[in-house]
Amino acid sequence: MQRIATGEEAAFRLLVERWEGPVMSFLWRMTGSREEAEDLTQDTFVKVHANASRYTPQGRFQSWLFRISGNLVRSWARRRKIVGWIRYDPEMHERPTAQPGPDDLLAESETGKRVRTALAELPERQRQALIMRKYHEMSQREIAEAMGASEGAVESLLIRALAGLRKRLVSETGDER
Repeated sequence: MQRIATGEEAAFRLLVERWEGPVMSFLWRMTGSREEAEDLTQDTFVKVHANASRYTPQGRFQSWLFRISGNLVRSWARRRKIVGWIRYDPEMHERPTAQPGPDDLLAESETGKRVRTALAELPERQRQALIMRKYHEMSQREIAEAMGASEGAVESLLIRALAGLRKRLVSETGDER
């Protein structure tokens, strides 16, 4: 980040290469739209570049980066509600990468489809915390930094998110496994 702050474009390209995939994946899961995720990913890195001189290495870079992405996706969601776009339908959207990962393979199964649909119905902050934890393997501390919340609040969000997922899936299938 110090090199980026001094205008070293090669350092910025390296940072984008390293973090573009995880940011894109997070934003795709939050928005349900590859196109929106691509736009928000680009906006994230524009903000990173613009704020490079203000970055202070307290905590992990990943938390700072996901905080920027999270703020952008929350702003996007607020604008979306104002405009009155249609509700997110996970069946209509494509995967953000050409290479399917393990969670993508699960998503193709019937169970995966039900989980994606139930995940999309969770309140935004619960969904954001759960995606960071399960798909990006962030610790509660890192999620708290990224969301600007306490670790206790993140723990509560995760508990409520998992309970909400379970409730939705059990009510849909009747299967408590």
